[in-house]
Amino acid sequence: MSKLRHAIVLSALASVGLVAAAGAQAAELPFGVGERLQYRVSVGKLGTVGEGVMSVNGPEDVRGTMTVVLRSVIRARVGVIKNTERAASWLDPTRMAALRYQKRTHGLFARGGDEQVEMFPDERRWKNGRGKSGESPTDAPLDELSFIYYVRTLPLTGDSADVVERHYDRDRNPIAVRVIGRDTVRTPAGTFATIIVEMRVKDPERYGGEGIIRLHLSDDARRLPVRIESTVPGFGASVLTLDAYTAPETRLARDPR
Repeated sequence: MSKLRHAIVLSALASVGLVAAAGAQAAELPFGVGERLQYRVSVGKLGTVGEGVMSVNGPEDVRGTMTVVLRSVIRARVGVIKNTERAASWLDPTRMAALRYQKRTHGLFARGGDEQVEMFPDERRWKNGRGKSGESPTDAPLDELSFIYYVRTLPLTGDSADVVERHYDRDRNPIAVRVIGRDTVRTPAGTFATIIVEMRVKDPERYGGEGIIRLHLSDDARRLPVRIESTVPGFGASVLTLDAYTAPETRLARDPR
């Protein structure tokens, strides 16, 4: 990022209180603008089949609220079959609430089709690009991508367990979040002591019911998703393993409430 753009980003974020001032008491979020996580993707006995990237970008204005843009791109290939999934979430980090979510999939095994969702946290409602709308159970809704970043902000002490109703679609709740252990994970990006967090999610289109996602988060202030494990219908377990990490250029302050 150029010095000029970096200054513009800092100014925009500071204008809405997203950057902690020097000496401020508010703790920082474990992620920030400029963070980039690069992964290798493996599926079951097929081994490495692709690559993925998760990044934090922005800021961008959504209906008068300054947001950071979380982006995920996963590319996989098995023989002549290619699959690409792109997702983006526009997140208000001061309240950890998503305002917009988009997902586009391309390939033979793409499930659920494309998604375009607008979320209205204060009104506890959402609508998508296909004309469907519904209620949200919370004024701080999350989508599939932003939920991963939300989990990174949790204390995750001991063998904690919680039932969270934060998915923007009331019918996709509750989501069970549980610390199930600790491990040491060796990756091309380094060796990490990790906290293993299991999420049980409701996703009839992608998982045919309940899906299980396991996050191996670095046991430090960054809470890096070092390994992400999930189940791919028709293939078995998929694993994203961290290949490279770029630290954020801009830190975000937690909501002091």
